Amino acid sequence: MPSDGKSGAVGVDPEQLWLRPTEPRRGRRPSFSREAITAAAVELADAEGLEVVTMRRVAAEVGAGVMSLYSYAPDKETLLNLMVDHVSGELTVTDPTSGDWRADLKTVAHLQRAHMLRHPWLPAALSTHRVPGPNTLAFLEHALAVLRPTGLDGASKLEIFAQITAFVAGYVTHEIAQAAASRAPDRAAAERRYLAAVAADGRHPELAEALSAPGRPLTPDATFARFLSRLIDGLDTG
Repeated sequence: MPSDGKSGAVGVDPEQLWLRPTEPRRGRRPSFSREAITAAAVELADAEGLEVVTMRRVAAEVGAGVMSLYSYAPDKETLLNLMVDHVSGELTVTDPTSGDWRADLKTVAHLQRAHMLRHPWLPAALSTHRVPGPNTLAFLEHALAVLRPTGLDGASKLEIFAQITAFVAGYVTHEIAQAAASRAPDRAAAERRYLAAVAADGRHPELAEALSAPGRPLTPDATFARFLSRLIDGLDTG
């Protein structure tokens, strides 16, 4: 039975989802498509967050009966897979790899960050298992080509890509939360006063030393670049 639930308990059959025809097999041809349904769900998530994306709400957005949507996406887990792959189509890479895998991998990560900032719901959607569709696989293919000069085996390259993706998703989640917090200046000022008091209490010398160190650029872009360099430059390919 179709589910409008918010969990992924139903599971997804990748062959059914990606390799078989997507149009309903019986009845008259509908005035909407799986692409239109997915695009409506993405637009809704971009505007209001992933939690508002339900089959009923998406059906209202496309002007369809909710039951008719189940021919395309029998549950929310399937819809989330469709949404992730839909936006992954924005990650088209046309430039060839340079041969400098560390530089190219940093470019991959910067593309992912910009992509997740355009779709703030994406880190949460990626936090559970997703069945990669054609757009996701195309970007993965590029990332694996970037890592070819390392000489690592396939499993290790997949692990590195997963590690980078997880780092970017975590950073973007933190970045979005920090941006929201910065819109409450009283709270930010209170946090600074609190840390200053803790650093001065004599019980946290390491923290006091860290906070007294010369400042570095704290823009999200600069901080992301520093964190990313530490991660990628420190990868062991031996």
